[in-house]
Amino acid sequence: MFVLELTYTGGVERADELMEAHLAWVDAGYTAGVFIASGRKNPRDGGVILAVGDDRAEIERITADDPFTIGGVCEYRITEFIATRTVPALGPYRQRPLS
Repeated sequence: MFVLELTYTGGVERADELMEAHLAWVDAGYTAGVFIASGRKNPRDGGVILAVGDDRAEIERITADDPFTIGGVCEYRITEFIATRTVPALGPYRQRPLS
């Protein structure tokens, strides 16, 4: 599982200009089954997306296609973690430790 933390580098106003295209990109991530949660950070200086996948390179390719990335208004910090414990609703995403 991956935590995708995006931080605005071009200001909220510039992000707002690209928000419609960014949200369409987010919707495509949900449709593809890659994104399982997302939203704005508080304070509003970016956002967070929880993503599933086994391949960090693929996640990096996906974030490179974000209109925010293409437009130069955000940077991504990608953190991979092994979700060994979840609430029951997220059971399908539970993982085994890599021992």
